Amino acid sequence: MLEEIKRTAAFIDERTQHFGPEAGIILGTGLGDFAEQIEVCHALDYKDIPGFPVSTVEGHRGRLIFGMLEGRRVVAMQGRFHYYEGYTMAQVTFPVRVMKLLGIRTLFVSNASGGINPTFRVGDLMVITDHINLMPNPLVGPNLAELGPRFPDMHGCYDPQLIARATELAEQAGIKLQYGVYVGGTGPTFETQAEYRYFKAIGGDAAGMSTVPEVIVARHMGLPVFGVSVITNCGLSPEAGDHEDVQRQGRRAGTRMAALFRAMIRNL
Repeated sequence: MLEEIKRTAAFIDERTQHFGPEAGIILGTGLGDFAEQIEVCHALDYKDIPGFPVSTVEGHRGRLIFGMLEGRRVVAMQGRFHYYEGYTMAQVTFPVRVMKLLGIRTLFVSNASGGINPTFRVGDLMVITDHINLMPNPLVGPNLAELGPRFPDMHGCYDPQLIARATELAEQAGIKLQYGVYVGGTGPTFETQAEYRYFKAIGGDAAGMSTVPEVIVARHMGLPVFGVSVITNCGLSPEAGDHEDVQRQGRRAGTRMAALFRAMIRNL
């Protein structure tokens, strides 16, 4: 696995003329339009990258974009991979490993999620302060000791300094933020009402089907992470919505998320 990660990183590095991104961005369901704000220098389709899976989910374009954003060199995943697509956890998290080897020093993650906290409303931006993992752990198996320790500490896996900076910048820009714990499940079914009540009881504020594996792997490699969930439906509502509605709500809230991410990247 380590050799495959290195081969893929070397391939991308050559194809992008040794671009050397400073920050990585993972764009979730309905949030891919943010990539249009990047001044693109190189774009690679996932299908053309050795070792990369191919995104099968509607709303995930499937490109790796290298370019300039707020004066910083960034790489953005326009679409991610999910365990429910049938990929292994090693495949789901493979791009994060590769981005680290390409040189990123900070990882930004976003997702569309169902609100559990009764104070949340559709369209809210929730800064992820912690998570509860209900998926297989991506670090199960032989440890890639060259990349990180066998037993990584998950305290502060969503970087407190980045959260504090986001709070300050959001106040300056007039962007309302919520804060909470993200519950990551396998999907692909939307959660039942009983499951949402369970998530609420164990301390969850929003639920989704991604992000947690990527953050665990980032933490394993010592990458600071900042994460935002766009609340696209209210899970405890009798009408929780469907995937098309999730994409639509994600696009609506994406403008505010993009403004926050841009300010964060500008102030790295």
